[in-house]
Amino acid sequence: MNGSVAYLVTTLGCLIGVAGVVVAVVAVRKGRKAARPAAPADPFRDTDSDALRGDPRSLKPGDIVEIRRVSYAVRGSVHLHEGGWSWAEHLLDTVEGDKRWLSVEEDPDLELVLWTAEPAATITPGASTLDFAGRRYASEESGQARFTATGSTGLDPSGTVRYHDYRAQGGERLSFEAYGQAGWEAARGEQLHRADVMVYPQAGPEAS
Repeated sequence: MNGSVAYLVTTLGCLIGVAGVVVAVVAVRKGRKAARPAAPADPFRDTDSDALRGDPRSLKPGDIVEIRRVSYAVRGSVHLHEGGWSWAEHLLDTVEGDKRWLSVEEDPDLELVLWTAEPAATITPGASTLDFAGRRYASEESGQARFTATGSTGLDPSGTVRYHDYRAQGGERLSFEAYGQAGWEAARGEQLHRADVMVYPQAGPEAS
């Protein structure tokens, strides 16, 4: 009888030991997965401005953005990707119906540009320089990117866009975009200072 009890105790002890090893292995595996390094952060990112003025990188439809004391609602957002690069363009609207686009890009510093459409422009991109509205613009870059659109932008939910960007002395921009099979649309851009932009995130399903 005592031998049987001793056998049972020994067997139970072995089972508990095996279970402990299994739990320890699972814990180590989960710990390794949880310890996966995060994406590198920009050590020079202006986190103070983000905290005080809101983060333009996080803009989404429904947010309010104030630019040089003019308040705009974000009607829609377009997120673009080309190779390893990504940037965003947001359709802004005032209560008076004044529509602008705000582009947000890190290259590597944060770059904010306020765009005004030029629907009457008859020039098309391709030349190394273009003369428009009394200024000469030099070709800067061109390419094709994939995009996804949310909110009210007038675009398909996803697709491709061709672009060609020009810059004048002093930094003024001239950009051309052609979404899908549509023709070129021109816009003039003005680079903003970080202090020009204040973001007011609105509560909603996409709010963080």
